Amino acid sequence: MIDSRDFNEQYKVRLEKLNQLKEENIKMYRNDLKPENTSSEIFSMYDKYDKEELDNLKQKVVISGRIMTNRNQGKAGFATYKDASGSLQLYFAKNNLSDEEGLVWKKLDIGDIIWVSGEVMKTKVGSLAIRVKEFALLTKSLRPLPDKFHGLTHKEDRYRKRYLDLIMNQKSMDVLTQRSLIISKLREILIKNHFLEVETPILQTLAGGASAKPFVTHHNSLDIEMYLRIATEINLKKLIIGGYDRVFEIGRLFRNEGMSIKHNPEFTSVELYQAYGDMDSMMAITETLIKETCLIINPSLKINYLEKEIDLTNFNKIHMVDIVQLETKVNFREIHTLEEAVIQAKKNNVSIQKHHFSIGHILNEFFEQKCEETIIQPTFVYGHPIEVSPLSKLDDNDPRYTERFELFIDGREYANAFSELNDPIDQLKRFEDQVKEERLGNTEATGIDYDFIEALEYGMVPTGGLGIGIDRLVMLLTNSASIRDVMFFPTMKNRHESNENEEEKSDVK
Repeated sequence: MIDSRDFNEQYKVRLEKLNQLKEENIKMYRNDLKPENTSSEIFSMYDKYDKEELDNLKQKVVISGRIMTNRNQGKAGFATYKDASGSLQLYFAKNNLSDEEGLVWKKLDIGDIIWVSGEVMKTKVGSLAIRVKEFALLTKSLRPLPDKFHGLTHKEDRYRKRYLDLIMNQKSMDVLTQRSLIISKLREILIKNHFLEVETPILQTLAGGASAKPFVTHHNSLDIEMYLRIATEINLKKLIIGGYDRVFEIGRLFRNEGMSIKHNPEFTSVELYQAYGDMDSMMAITETLIKETCLIINPSLKINYLEKEIDLTNFNKIHMVDIVQLETKVNFREIHTLEEAVIQAKKNNVSIQKHHFSIGHILNEFFEQKCEETIIQPTFVYGHPIEVSPLSKLDDNDPRYTERFELFIDGREYANAFSELNDPIDQLKRFEDQVKEERLGNTEATGIDYDFIEALEYGMVPTGGLGIGIDRLVMLLTNSASIRDVMFFPTMKNRHESNENEEEKSDVK
């Protein structure tokens, strides 16, 4: 196949260097030389010594990494290499190199990956470095890296070409590494508390477990439409019905909805279910998970997020009706007809839709439009209306509301939890109400999951359930403004299809 891409002059020069080295029978793209040390390990062990002590120590190290800077000064030169843990300087002296190494040295480019054996030293200005005794070129970089001062000039290339972002931007590598540490810590905490990690299907015949618009695909062999899961809830609760006491799943969910700095069509969540748990026990687990993951990458529970101080030592708790009354002076406990609710919505400039056919729907709109963004410190908002909580147990003291909470921090939802509904008759009625909403235009309403109803009819113990959005949690704990910054490969248009201005607009929704 002929590669029709346009190559610039730098590419052609580098390719010529590669061909010249091959003509000299110098082995390229080799895999017989391995590193024994990392830059961070070398720095932590030897930076405490002064120049003279290191010259006397003659400590040998073997490293491998990518050249990030290269200053050839005739008979000697300095380069900077980078590996996964950090970077260090390399000192090349021509009289230390073999003829073959000298030839390779002259043809090194920024971006090349090399193997080095040498001694730890310090430069005249006291910087730690490696005095090169032996080296080899492992991989030739045919494309030049972005200019270190200007970086990736096309904004979207940071995400579209994540590999370049990781090479050029240490902060990106640090944040994405911290993401993995956070997920590992979540898993560790849950396993320590006797939760069993499980896997449930991504392809489903019914999009259920949440109110969201699904992605639709077609299964050729079965000749049926299927959906990418919007939640793991239903299958995890079936495992509780089957007899497991505590289960959890960390995995991808898919929702065919808008994109913004807070939303990506595919995202990662942790969902857990605990037999004999309830809304209050889920609050306790949520606090534990967030506090303990915070401390693995932050020195304290008081953190800065987008120039705001967030205090994770204290989690507040407020009923949805009470926060709406606090912010708007409207008391929904005293509203008894839909007409009254609509009048209050108009007075307070709260927009409502055709499928908002009950007081509960309008209460929820009051909260979302007037209250969410006012919540800065960690706050559990509980007591959601039954109309927007089809899978949650009713509040015994007031059946208009449910035993459900959402955790908000800085105006964003981080967790959603219920005392799970385990009454199959009530659950069927809730599903039927969702079908009515769908007919009135609510594209996020769920259908009737008869298979789940049948499972509930065998009996499910009282259960608490919790879901936490991992991407947003990582954003919070790493002080990252956009969800794209904390995902290895966020959803992007192909470069030739994208419009940078349109993508910038999508980031400010």
